[in-house]
Amino acid sequence: MSYKTVQRLHPAMRDDIGDLITQRPLPGPRIEQVDPFLFLNHHGPQVYPPHNRGLPFGPHPHRGFETVTFILDGLLAHRDSAGHESVIGPGGVQWMTAGRGLVHAEVSPREFMQAGGPLEILQLWVNLPPALKMTAPRYTGLQRDQIPVIESEDGKVRMQLVAGEYGGVTGPFESLTGVFMSTVEMKAGGLLYLDKLLERNVFLYVVRGVINIAPDTITAFHLAELDTVADELEIRAEQDCLLLLGHAEPIREPVVSHGPFVMNTREEINQAILDYQAGRFGAPI
Repeated sequence: MSYKTVQRLHPAMRDDIGDLITQRPLPGPRIEQVDPFLFLNHHGPQVYPPHNRGLPFGPHPHRGFETVTFILDGLLAHRDSAGHESVIGPGGVQWMTAGRGLVHAEVSPREFMQAGGPLEILQLWVNLPPALKMTAPRYTGLQRDQIPVIESEDGKVRMQLVAGEYGGVTGPFESLTGVFMSTVEMKAGGLLYLDKLLERNVFLYVVRGVINIAPDTITAFHLAELDTVADELEIRAEQDCLLLLGHAEPIREPVVSHGPFVMNTREEINQAILDYQAGRFGAPI
């Protein structure tokens, strides 16, 4: 047994979208992906005034991967061309498999645009292997109280288990590729331990606070790139913190991306564009 160590830290880069504060640690100047994790946008935290225009993510297409969206604060309305629709509140999660293609919108519901309020959202893109890129689209949106929380004996660690298994508990979202996904709240001095990580890539982003993975200290708005050869991971909170923590087996296949499409070859990208233009991603929304 051996403990994973930090190979490199990647700061989130500021890239606002209109009036939406946005920081992006992945991809970054020194990292393309943490296979199979492709992309992370951290929107907010910020407070929207009353009578705002809401989020700017109107109808747009996707093919070849999955989006996992964590609503840390605020409200997020989802609608897609496969007929799924929901409004998810603080602490909730949306998991969408774009697969062979759909069109979706992620916008603010009317009540949020009228009243305003705090907003903080994380959106993570997870790649699919070649055999699953053209799978049927699917979507699940769950509120905070529908997602189990595992608490340490000392009360200093609370893991919201989104997908995968931890401590005999299984998360409610079913990953097609065995992805483990969670958010973790830790109080200063808290300790989190994970094992069975050999040959799995860990995705670890510090949303707020400060943690330590010996001997390195990691502060908010940083992605930690860890080694793949060790089996165990130990995280200690130096301050109260919130983490986005996942792990998965790498796909190890070529990645060719073009905007909202992620495939394995340029020819597949060209076909995705043609299929979208021909209306093959479903009825307009």
